[in-house]
Amino acid sequence: MEALNLVLFIVEAIAYFMLMVTLLHFRHRLGLGVFLTALGVMHFMETYLAAVFYVSLPFGDVSPGSSVFFSGKLMMILMLYLWEDAATVRQPIYGLFLGNLLTVGIAWVLQMHQPLQLSSNHTPDVDFLKEMGWLMIWGTALLYVDSLGIILLYEKLGDFFRKRVVLRFMISGFALLTFDQVGFFAALHYFLDVPIAVFWGGWKAKMLSVCLYGAMFAIYEYRIRRLGADAAARSISDVFGDLTFRERYNDLLERTGRDMLTGVYDRTRMELEAPLMLREALRLGLSATVLIIDADHFKDVNDGYGHLQGDAVLKSIAARLGTTLRSSDRIFRFGGEEFVAVCPGTNHEEGLLLAERLRWTIATSVKTPDGSPVTVSIGVATADEDGTSFTTVLSAADGRLYAAKKSGRNCVVGRSGVVKLD
Repeated sequence: MEALNLVLFIVEAIAYFMLMVTLLHFRHRLGLGVFLTALGVMHFMETYLAAVFYVSLPFGDVSPGSSVFFSGKLMMILMLYLWEDAATVRQPIYGLFLGNLLTVGIAWVLQMHQPLQLSSNHTPDVDFLKEMGWLMIWGTALLYVDSLGIILLYEKLGDFFRKRVVLRFMISGFALLTFDQVGFFAALHYFLDVPIAVFWGGWKAKMLSVCLYGAMFAIYEYRIRRLGADAAARSISDVFGDLTFRERYNDLLERTGRDMLTGVYDRTRMELEAPLMLREALRLGLSATVLIIDADHFKDVNDGYGHLQGDAVLKSIAARLGTTLRSSDRIFRFGGEEFVAVCPGTNHEEGLLLAERLRWTIATSVKTPDGSPVTVSIGVATADEDGTSFTTVLSAADGRLYAAKKSGRNCVVGRSGVVKLD
């Protein structure tokens, strides 16, 4: 019987992971709400099973509600954070917290009723409802702490294991589920007098769950999400979408956040997308380089030839940037005559070569009305050598742009100084 229960335990973990990761994988098509709803509706059942439903495994008595479903929920919250961002993952954390508090509040109100006994075989157990209410409160508080803690620990482990995503994923799960087991078992022991032996069985089951989820996460991350996404065939729904009006929506979405003059993305779009681009590159173990490009003596162009000619120069610079950078790079107008290019998968040396090519292209092809060359100065910084956040890397690039201006303009400055000076 123990062997059969163990097999069922593993099947339940695999089924839970496959269902939830499928909803997470197709979140951009189905909507994130489907994943979040599926994540949230499990909480009452998790708590109920943890209170009353236990099975015997080779290493102890275990509740699938706590060991499979709650453990899976916590690891899914971490996966959502890895694939989206902190602003997105706040939604399930606070949504689950508030929803569970509402459930507890309603349960307390229900206890004030005098329920009818319609069948002798189904008697309302108000005392159990009260105990469940307290467990829900305690479990909700633990879930909130667990969710924040697993994300913070994962990020902290990046200081030691930057490129070992799966290892960080599993260590974070081991640590926070151990913490959760201590906290939740204390409530089970207090309210329901659950024996101490259940603690060790539950802890071992949670560690086994982390191993299972970690292994499936690794398979998905390296075999499906990273390697197989680009090779996947287009679905019929995609083809249907192209034949209808969806392309108009996509075109409108693409034009949102564009600079009206140059056509490149604007600063607001940069503040939204650039941090995600750096974060994703670092998560995949890649570098990401940021360039700040500033047109030299641009005020003289406006003063000497008028603002319409100045606008034409800015359009020409933006056009050269667009044709020189890769399709995976993003160009943003930072303000005035300044542009920012974000280049994921580009290390510092490659970024310097790219910046020098941009500088040379503009100097040899963009002219003022009297035929004088327009030049640019460029500051270059790279994550994670110059920092891991976009703000930090952008600040480093801005400091090097200032150094390029002081060095006579029309040059590129990186970590080691001026790359070229004409």
